[in-house]
Order: sequence, then structure tokens, then C-alpha cells
Amino acid sequence: MTKTQSELGATWWAKSLDDVDREIARLATVCNVRILDAGVIERVLKNDESVCGSKNPVGFGKLRQTLMMHYHVREQAVGVLGEAQTRQLVATIVESLRERIGERLGGEGAAKS
Repeated sequence: MTKTQSELGATWWAKSLDDVDREIARLATVCNVRILDAGVIERVLKNDESVCGSKNPVGFGKLRQTLMMHYHVREQAVGVLGEAQTRQLVATIVESLRERIGERLGGEGAAKS
């Protein structure tokens, strides 16, 4: 059985988003940032280091850059897969990260992207 081009595309975008989001989770953990708490993503994007539970300017800079990359990759995925499928991919990835990392990521319930 061969996969259709759209199935292969969805798999590629899922892996790309998963790679970026796992790095965000890793960096958030290193910097003690509860990235999924309300308003924290916006504060990171605005370069507000006060969201860090530990001082790590280099790690925070990488977190911010990787978060911006997430939105760039997400925008590209929406163009190919559509908003609904991309949103579902991100929700699945975040839920998987939440299961592996636990409460350190913050947030409650469904992920926002």
C-alpha cells in the first residue's frame, strides 16, 4: 500500500512541528518557564525574561527563537494542510509532551497555539 502525497505531506509537517515543539519544551524546562500557562508564550515572544524561574539568558534567547520558528513552521503547515489539521497536529504534539514532561510545562487542559 502506498501513501498518497497528502499523507506524506502531513507526516512531514507533523515531524517538523514535533521537532520544533520538543525543543521548545526542552528549553522551557531548562529555563523553568511554564510555557503553557496563560500569557507566557506572548511574554516570551516580547522578550520578557521575567517568566524564567532560573536565570539563563542564552537558553531564554534560544527558547524565544525556537518559539518564533514554531509559528513560522505552523504558518507554512496551515498553507499546506489547512487550519483544522494543523491545529490538531499541534494539539496532539503538546499532549504527548505534556504526558512525557508533566506539569513543568504549565497550562491546563487543551493546548493553545
